[in-house]
Amino acid sequence: MTPWRRHLGALALLAATILAIFWRDAADMAGIWWHSSTFTHCLLMVPMIGWLVSQRVPSLRPLTPAFWWPALIWMAGAGLVWLVGEAAGVGLFRQLGLVLMLQGAVGAALGEKLVRGLFFPLGYALLLVPFGEELVPLLQTFTANISVVLLHLSGISAEMQGVFVTTKAGFFEVAEECSGVNFLIAMLAYSVFAAHLCFKSWTRRIVFVAAALATTIVANALRAYGTMVAADIWGIEAAGGIDHIFYGWIFFGLVILLVMLVALRWFDRPANDAAVDVAGLGGTPRFAGMARAVLPAALAVPLLFAGWGLLVGGRSAPLPATMTVEAPPGWRDARVDGTVWAPRFDGADQRVLRQFANDRGQVVAVAIGGYERQAEGREVVAFGQGAVDPDSKWAWSAALPAIDDAKTERLLHPGPVLRDAATWYVVGGTVTGNPRRAKLAGLQARLIGGDPRALSLIVSSEERHGGRNAIEDFVSASGGAKAMADRALETR
Repeated sequence: MTPWRRHLGALALLAATILAIFWRDAADMAGIWWHSSTFTHCLLMVPMIGWLVSQRVPSLRPLTPAFWWPALIWMAGAGLVWLVGEAAGVGLFRQLGLVLMLQGAVGAALGEKLVRGLFFPLGYALLLVPFGEELVPLLQTFTANISVVLLHLSGISAEMQGVFVTTKAGFFEVAEECSGVNFLIAMLAYSVFAAHLCFKSWTRRIVFVAAALATTIVANALRAYGTMVAADIWGIEAAGGIDHIFYGWIFFGLVILLVMLVALRWFDRPANDAAVDVAGLGGTPRFAGMARAVLPAALAVPLLFAGWGLLVGGRSAPLPATMTVEAPPGWRDARVDGTVWAPRFDGADQRVLRQFANDRGQVVAVAIGGYERQAEGREVVAFGQGAVDPDSKWAWSAALPAIDDAKTERLLHPGPVLRDAATWYVVGGTVTGNPRRAKLAGLQARLIGGDPRALSLIVSSEERHGGRNAIEDFVSASGGAKAMADRALETR
């Protein structure tokens, strides 16, 4: 058996083992590529990475592969990233850990010199990890603000309420689909690929990618503005049809064409330039190890972290038989008619939703989702969870100043009906409105011991029933969010 066949066989064994152990994360990642319009470009990236590797094969074939023991450290670091994701319930970290571990397997089976020769395809594979949806609220707000400024400059009256814009032509929502995040993430993948092929200078590559992303963000804001202008001229239904066709089929291509035409004069990499310079990759491989030592260790690393993950994820603690929310002084139980609102707590072991009112006409709704433990599909911090149910008619409108450290936001229902909501996460004894801090508290509780239970506590109020002021008064009368959480977890 030739050295190349031996080492490629070892790589195939390692990759198959890793994918078999972490099949759930691989399947979740592929499912996101297939079902989410934001990440469908990843389906094209897989053959693109294959093409990048094939371009390097003639140059790399003369090199001698080696089993490389430093890659075990790489794989262990990847396993730790995966474990953090497993403990914190963050799919992004689990999927990142999976890709990093597959990269480490390439190093373990082929050696340092081959890793250096495959540096760009390996690095480019990191963009297969679905990330970036955290930017949606920021991009929505930016697009709405720019649109209103441009409308005013055009002489068209417009009012903005969070991510909702009202003109004489109608009522527009800069929805998640209109934030441009899918466009931005696809442009990142495209611009990095194009920068590698068209430029040799790292400065030019960085400037090109940054300019492409900035152009994408501004262009999306101009598209939203153009849609509103079209609605003012031809009507909102015609503008919606134009926007769908123009944005879906033409707009992205035009922006890419513009970026490439502007950058063309600065291209400094010849079309026939070698994909990789192997001049410095020859000679005896460094840090090479024996197959009988490196390969079993590389197989043991994913098994070790998968086993650790099972231990980390198995702990739970019972909630009280009934979680309670007490009416504080000056408040009473109430049932007030209004636009139906209910938060979303997928996988919760207990749910509570009650209304309270006082003599000043203020009304609040208090909702609690309780979890004996957090896991995939049952997390207090996750996309689509909390005050805004994506399947309801309520939509996120704007962020508000915090109430007692809560994540405070404004929701909007067609009508329009405005509702303010303050959210606290209770994880491992920590009460916070910061989703990242809640994730870290859950990670700490699961990795080094602590209360595995978690609560999502939401106090909300319609604007006509007091809104933010009613929430502040209720929380203050209750002694604060921590006191409310402690009472909900008391065993009676």
